[in-house]
Formats: sequence, structure tokens, C-alpha cells
Amino acid sequence: MSTQRVAIVTGAARGIGAATAKRLAADGHAVAVLDLDEGSCAATVDAITAAGGRAIAVGVDVAKADQVEAAVQRVADDLGAPTILVNNAGVIRDNLIFKMTEDDWDTVMSVHLKGSFLMTKAVQAHMTAEKYGRIVNLSSSSAQGNRGQANYSAAKAGLQGFTKTLAIELGRFNVTANAVAPGFIQTDMTRSTAERIGVPFEDFIAHSASQIPVQRVGQPEDIAATIAFLTSDEAGFVSGQVIYVAGGPLD
Repeated sequence: MSTQRVAIVTGAARGIGAATAKRLAADGHAVAVLDLDEGSCAATVDAITAAGGRAIAVGVDVAKADQVEAAVQRVADDLGAPTILVNNAGVIRDNLIFKMTEDDWDTVMSVHLKGSFLMTKAVQAHMTAEKYGRIVNLSSSSAQGNRGQANYSAAKAGLQGFTKTLAIELGRFNVTANAVAPGFIQTDMTRSTAERIGVPFEDFIAHSASQIPVQRVGQPEDIAATIAFLTSDEAGFVSGQVIYVAGGPLD
């Protein structure tokens, strides 16, 4: 059993973030549930507290440095020094390159890359002081390229390089950094992708499952389980890695 710690999960109002927050709470950690709209975090927080866990909701735009600093300070004041960080917040602005706008590009880069940078910079101060830390960044199988996602693919590939550099810089402080790269996961985000290409979500899931060796699509809990290991005490010798959780062999 891992030591009880304070975890921050961004983009935790729904989907993978919500599943991860609930799993970390079930593992005994106090969890700060962060999302753009603090009110949208209520369901995740309520689920955690109803199960006997400790959680708070914090509204934050991860791409705004002042908001990030205030949010992390609030977590430290209310729950204690955060030593687990899951950078999950993300958005999609899918389009083919000739249709993609500058705003489509900038928005995705700001949330995924700048947001992960700002959150990590703020939280690592607590981790290095505590001489313990676990950072998990959410990449994606799209990092290898995906039609209509030049911005998202570039951001998710960038997070892999960011992760490896964090592992090198922070390792001496007993801080690990890893990335989890999900394949097809059944979430609101993949539902919006189906809508974009004009395919019923059930058909989209069925077709995707047929292309995956384990013959099913992933669930948010599949990702949460991997994150739970990477943020545990037992994972102290795993750092700088990108783990594809995709139901098959992706490099």
C-alpha cells in the first residue's frame, strides 16, 4: 500500500480525469479535482467523498500562470503539499491542415503544453521540498500522427519530450515523470470526434474495437489503473517512460 499523499488531477470533471481522481482517492490519497469550471467538478468530488475519500474542487485555466499558482497554493493550504500531479487537461480542435485556424493550433498548444508546463513548474516546488514526487502527463496514440489532428498530435508528441526532460531534471529529488498514451478510450472527447466525421458513436466504437487486438475499446478506468501504478511508491524506478495503453502494441 502506498503512503497517503496529496494528488492533483487536471481536467478531472469527466472522462479519464474523473476516473483517475476517483482511483487515486480509492488508493487513499487526498485529491484536488481541477477543471476550467469549478462547478463541473462537483460530481467527481461528490463521488469521492461519498466513498469516504477527501477531495476538493478547484477551478483553473491551466494556461494562465496566475490562476495555476493560486490553484496550487489553495491545494497546499487545504489538503497539504501536493506530491502527485496528473496533467490530464486537454481540448481538441480537429481539422485538416488546410482548414485548421491559428486559433485551433494555439488553443490546443496552450492547454496541453503550456498548461502542463505551468502546472508542473508550480507543483515541482512542493515535490522537491518533500523529496518525493510523481508526475504523469497524458499523451496519446495520436502522437504518432492522426488525420485531422496536426495540432493535437504535435502537442501529445511534445508532452513525451517534456516528460523525458522532467525525468532527467527532477530525478535527483526522488521525483519521477512518465507519460501515458491512451489509444481509443470511450469518452466525451471520442464522441465529439465521431460527430465531427459524421459517424454514429456506437458504430465508431464497434469499428474501432475491430481494429484493436483485444477487440474492445478502452474505458477511462483502464487509464486510471495505469496512472495509479505510476503514481505509487512502488513505481519509483520507472521514470521517463511513455506507456501506450491501447489494447495492442503501439511504439
